[in-house]
Amino acid sequence: MRLDRFLGNLPCYNRQQVRLLLIQRRVRVDGAVVADPLHEVREFSRVEVDEQLHQAGRPPRYLMLHKPTGCVSATQDPQHQTVLDLLPAELRDDLHIAGRLDYNTTGLMILTNDGQWSRRLTQPRTKLPKVYRVQTEDEIGTHYVDKFREGFYFAFEDLTTLPAQLDILAPREARLAIVEGRYHQVKRMFGYFQNKVVGLHRERMGPIELDPALAPGEFRALSSAEIAAV
Repeated sequence: MRLDRFLGNLPCYNRQQVRLLLIQRRVRVDGAVVADPLHEVREFSRVEVDEQLHQAGRPPRYLMLHKPTGCVSATQDPQHQTVLDLLPAELRDDLHIAGRLDYNTTGLMILTNDGQWSRRLTQPRTKLPKVYRVQTEDEIGTHYVDKFREGFYFAFEDLTTLPAQLDILAPREARLAIVEGRYHQVKRMFGYFQNKVVGLHRERMGPIELDPALAPGEFRALSSAEIAAV
């Protein structure tokens, strides 16, 4: 949000007062004096006028987790273990999941409290691929490749999926890159061929790859380079 709009939304200032505060250089954002009304205020910004604190700010957090099977992609669940349950209690507050995985799907999961960043990572319009290793019950034919590139019509949503890249690795194993996250999308794609998915593992989301050093259930903070790459 623009700084002038942020201040104007506070009950203690009107528009004229906001202009004066900025001109008089009485506003600090993250400790620095700011006079630009267009300066961006984020949910992590600390905003002060004179000695009065109007937003305390909080540190952004970005975690990579290797999701195990039998774990739900939710912040709370009364019956099942969630991915947040795998974290220490002091790290769980305010985190949300960027790109959910099904109960028995494994692999890369990102947890963060930065909503703007996670939307860039997950929204189809950014065209960042989500890469999965897929194992199937029956053999994967070479004719699958063209169909995945063409797209599949999903009647329930009345839409055709965006082009996807399928690379066949073995008779019953493939690597699939998609830019969407429709409900059970990968299983429904292979279901078009009546070929059941028996194993699904996410390897990458955009530029972020699952750290091979992480065992199922383990996590680590993203590096500054990984965060900046999104």
